[in-house]
Amino acid sequence: MAINDLPMLAALRTKMQWHQERQRVLAENVSNSDTPNFKPRDLVAPKFDVTGASPTGSIGPLAMARTSTGHMVMAGADPTFDQNNRVGFETRPAGNAVNLEDEMLKVSANQMDYAAVSSLYSKSLHLLKTAIGKA
Repeated sequence: MAINDLPMLAALRTKMQWHQERQRVLAENVSNSDTPNFKPRDLVAPKFDVTGASPTGSIGPLAMARTSTGHMVMAGADPTFDQNNRVGFETRPAGNAVNLEDEMLKVSANQMDYAAVSSLYSKSLHLLKTAIGKA
């Protein structure tokens, strides 16, 4: 088995590819900010199984976990929150729904996440090479 075939590294590569594609989609949103009737798009983050491999789609709502009896219980409220809580879009008179501030925040967050994942990938490769005596 090659070093690059490890599930952890495959998951990191998939995440980096997802960030690259998301950057392209966000750039399209920004470039079409003056196009009439344009609706902004975004990608759903990949979901990995227990081993950290094979993306399967959207994450969906996340449940809050009560891991200690000292944690407070939410009374009368749904203990989940939806990551994709944007129901509608703000539209301008031309029907365009791109909010440049939101898009630029997404772009910068995506850039920072990509940098973190690529750093993890390179450090993981270096650790593996050190462990087998190749570095």
